[in-house]
Amino acid sequence: MVTVLHQSSLKSLPLIARGKVRDMYAVGEDKLLIVATDRISAFDVILDDPIPGKGEVLTSLTLFWLDKLADVVPNHKTGIQPEDVVSESERDQVRGRSMVVKRLKPVMVEAVARGYLIGSGWADYQASGSVCGITLPAGLEQASQLPEPIFTPAAKAAVGEHDENVDFNYVVREVGADLADEIRTTTLRLYEYAAQFASSRGILIADTKFEFGLDDHGVLHLMDEVLTPDSSRFWPADSWQPGISPPSYDKQFVRDWLLTQPWDKTAPAPRLPAEVIERTASKYREALDKLTA
Repeated sequence: MVTVLHQSSLKSLPLIARGKVRDMYAVGEDKLLIVATDRISAFDVILDDPIPGKGEVLTSLTLFWLDKLADVVPNHKTGIQPEDVVSESERDQVRGRSMVVKRLKPVMVEAVARGYLIGSGWADYQASGSVCGITLPAGLEQASQLPEPIFTPAAKAAVGEHDENVDFNYVVREVGADLADEIRTTTLRLYEYAAQFASSRGILIADTKFEFGLDDHGVLHLMDEVLTPDSSRFWPADSWQPGISPPSYDKQFVRDWLLTQPWDKTAPAPRLPAEVIERTASKYREALDKLTA
């Protein structure tokens, strides 16, 4: 039976922060416990109805990719079992959905790689013929594959607000030229490796967002969630064609249903019907099964 967790309530560790999906606790001074709950957000609003098993899928996929990509860039894994850092009565809250990770200094830029033209990238292209300052060929359609993957960063926004697409010069101003170049190069290497692997499993990665942090020596590390349905657009390869937005392995059913409701996209959101919850949970599980089978 799937255990559903909308919000963790650990008392044995200090709570640092709650994000849209993850709760973070301090483990000493140099590590964090990250608990992936089953919360789901849409249009930057956290919904009252969780998606059963979602946090476990996100954690399993992240761990899978961290191992696969370890040769590209160091990451924040420690290998410490989450059950070992909480009290015995709290182990059920963290089992299968948590990671004990290095505590890093976050790089305050969203590192986004795009291989296909969709979402905010498609909107920017329609308006200007470019995405994040990168001029693209004329005549591309929605969901077109790009001539080559591109780095399209975004400025981090507060919880409940939208990240804003920015150009590479913004990243240079924020973190310096050398680190900006390292982030761009690493992001594209990660994307290209992952896209090639996913394609062999029948999944196209349209775009994805990476989070990076620096250790005490200034070494860049991959952190947070990695190549999950929450941070990426995964498309079934056999359903893709330019000109339409393909079905995806994520919260598409939630968004589509909410768009049919008389809702102004502010909290509280409408309660989700059981069918939408189950179909969304099924899509998350399907992505995990296809990629890790």
